[in-house]
Amino acid sequence: MMRYIGCFLLLFVVTSCGSLGLTGKSAKNVENDNSALNKSKTYDRFITKEAITVNGLFDVHQVGGTYYFEIPDSLLNREILVVTRFIKTPSGAGNYGGEKIAENTIIFEKGPNNNVFLRIATLVSAANEEDAISKAVNNSNITPILESFDIKASNEKKDTYLIEVTDFVNSENPLLTLSSAQKGAYKLASLEKNKSYIKEIKTFPMNTEIRTVKTYKAQNTKEKRRKQLPAAVLAGVVTLEINNSFVLLPKNPMRKRLFDARVGYFASSYLEYGDDQQKVDRNTYIHRWRLEPRPEDFEKWKRGELVEPKKPIIYYIDPATPKKWRPYLIQGINDWQVAFEQAGFKNAIMGMEWPENDPNMSLEDSRFSVLRYFASPSKNAYGPNIVDPRSGEILESHIGWYHNLMSLLHNWYMVQAGAVDFRAQQMEFDTELMGNLIRFVASHEVGHTLGLRHNMGASSATPADKLRDAEWLKKYGHTSSIMDYARFNYVAQPEDNIPTEYLMPRIGDYDKWAIQWGYSLFPEEMPLEEEKELLAQMVVDSVSNNNRLWFGGEGRDFDPRSQTEDLGDDAMIASTYGIMNLQRIAPCLREWTKGKNSDDFSNLDEIYQALVNQYSDYIFHVTKNIGGIYVTPKTMGEEGEVYRPVPKEVQKQALAFLNKHIFREPKWLLRNDILNAIQSPQSKESVTQTMESVMMNLLGGSRLSRMTFIAERYEEEDPYRPEEYIDDLNHLIWGDMYVFYQTNAYRRKLQKAYVSNMIALYKPEEADGIVEGILAKLSEGYTANTDVRSLALDNLITLQGKIKQTLPVMTDRLTIAHLNYLKREIEEVVGETKDINPIFIPLNRDMSIKEDGEK
Repeated sequence: MMRYIGCFLLLFVVTSCGSLGLTGKSAKNVENDNSALNKSKTYDRFITKEAITVNGLFDVHQVGGTYYFEIPDSLLNREILVVTRFIKTPSGAGNYGGEKIAENTIIFEKGPNNNVFLRIATLVSAANEEDAISKAVNNSNITPILESFDIKASNEKKDTYLIEVTDFVNSENPLLTLSSAQKGAYKLASLEKNKSYIKEIKTFPMNTEIRTVKTYKAQNTKEKRRKQLPAAVLAGVVTLEINNSFVLLPKNPMRKRLFDARVGYFASSYLEYGDDQQKVDRNTYIHRWRLEPRPEDFEKWKRGELVEPKKPIIYYIDPATPKKWRPYLIQGINDWQVAFEQAGFKNAIMGMEWPENDPNMSLEDSRFSVLRYFASPSKNAYGPNIVDPRSGEILESHIGWYHNLMSLLHNWYMVQAGAVDFRAQQMEFDTELMGNLIRFVASHEVGHTLGLRHNMGASSATPADKLRDAEWLKKYGHTSSIMDYARFNYVAQPEDNIPTEYLMPRIGDYDKWAIQWGYSLFPEEMPLEEEKELLAQMVVDSVSNNNRLWFGGEGRDFDPRSQTEDLGDDAMIASTYGIMNLQRIAPCLREWTKGKNSDDFSNLDEIYQALVNQYSDYIFHVTKNIGGIYVTPKTMGEEGEVYRPVPKEVQKQALAFLNKHIFREPKWLLRNDILNAIQSPQSKESVTQTMESVMMNLLGGSRLSRMTFIAERYEEEDPYRPEEYIDDLNHLIWGDMYVFYQTNAYRRKLQKAYVSNMIALYKPEEADGIVEGILAKLSEGYTANTDVRSLALDNLITLQGKIKQTLPVMTDRLTIAHLNYLKREIEEVVGETKDINPIFIPLNRDMSIKEDGEK
């Protein structure tokens, strides 16, 4: 196997020492040069009989209030990962015990003057040490020295160096305390040393744990917008409790697995140089746990039998977790066992209760992966991991779980499944239902800690009509991946009689396959490039035969298949069924949210907002089809194109759906029996805000410019051209303007939103309002020197003429006032056009869509 050197690997460290005048001298030689000094500084002089000593990675000695590390010579130049976490935080901080503050890789190195340097290591570039270019890599990278420790004494029998760490641990430094940015977020100034202290230092064979209390002086700020922590206001200082884990990284890094964009793994990378290159390579490798067969099972593994790993992945449940939820969290962890079986391992991952009264275990100890339970009003959970930066090996994870997440789960399930599951029709769910909701989220977050990214495209592999088919759901579930944001099956209708267990996500086809791709083993002697080719062929063979194995990314591009919170392969069909269920739920909300007679309507308000948000999701799932681009990453050996536009007929179906469900007032959602209890008449309804957001989205410069580029590239395929799209949209908003035309308040708001956004397209600097102005400014770069602004001007002039032509024959006063207002708004931007022959282009009759938005 090739040996690589980089900016923090062993060869480079030696070279760095050479630059300080130590060329050709080992650490032992330096010690001999200082033998006289060492004799005068005897070991017993510092480590007295009163010393409390604990042996481990570093032997730790406490003499009164002074702490010493005894560092073995064998640890010099070894990479050590330092993970800093909160233990206790002040009220209002927004962070909780167990959350990570920072992680860094360090190296202890023997210095030239009887001292030990602590360097912060960074892996930016590397080269094969046998290549000449490795000298250039070394010469171009030097790691910073964060601290220099005097060697108080040497223990020749143990070959160790004694350094005092008290002042360093108690000081304010970027390795062990908050960063400048974090202090700024908390409005903290300098560290108050007299109010800070070392609470405890424990050491174990592979790690040393430091626990400190840090007190910071609060910043003196008079800015009202900068909210200070309550402790800062009351006492002028803020106190935190922090844990620093020093974890020895493996001497032999795990074998890397090279990254493939078609499989959703988190990854790290560095630049790689070589003598035979003609351009610099980026070495990118995925994050994964080190799973290896036990030596006695190696032959079984080679025969394809399931074997247990030498070191299984174990997640402990925080003892602060309510006991009723622990079995469901453990089950959510254990659900991944079936995926690892596809990679050849059984019992590879397990959830366990935290052992009670074990002095050798600490929740902050980086040897243990823990699901930490936070007493927090936040509605969230997250799944991070700590990674060896040299290889991508996941070393441990502290999953964050917020108590109030249950509130979010309740609201999601009520508005998505309340029409088909009677258990969801109340403000407090039974233990089994809430437990299964917790189980699903636990599985999702554990997936992240295994290295998996979100796969927002997974749900698009399920045909929309199959979401109502119990047999299909039994076999496949409603999404192919638990790593999607495909919460619950909102498409299922009451008459489908879908069993409730088929309404929730579970480990799917993609999850099992992704674990197989990332965790299956290859012979150690196989070159990484050969392994990469085999894995690439595995992707081609698997995904081409099963679209349920497709990785759709995080939903950050313009692909409507890859969206959050959506289901199925047809947003128009899925959203239609979703809205039908919301229409069933809305009349029941007052009954479902009923509490005691003394309760106010806060429950009703909360659930109604959740229902409106769900409705908004359905609308925007459809909207993304317009101007959308299917993005399917491929390699040179695959057939088909990476980028394809959404077909024209699909985009027109999306527009017809929007006309029915948002351009026309959704009166079923604007219920007075609800609004009169939760909302003042003078407030703007959430539904109106959704409509205005949709219009801003539909007439965004980015979307129209994208449609322009698509029309140019795919000219021979009859694309949905921006001029045709604007004409279609124009007809839906204005097509019913005739002699007896009469608008309602909702329609007038819709038309005002249309005109203001069309003006922003033509002249971004004319955009009204903060949000509109910001979005117009963002769109300005997209539309400059394109046909978009020309089309916007043409549309405004045509609309102006249409209004002038229609006004004289209208009779409804509010409608006349409304149109006069819009006419003046347009005139202020384009001027008053005279002798114009307005041409209003009707909706093309070849749109081939129905009013219900279905094909």
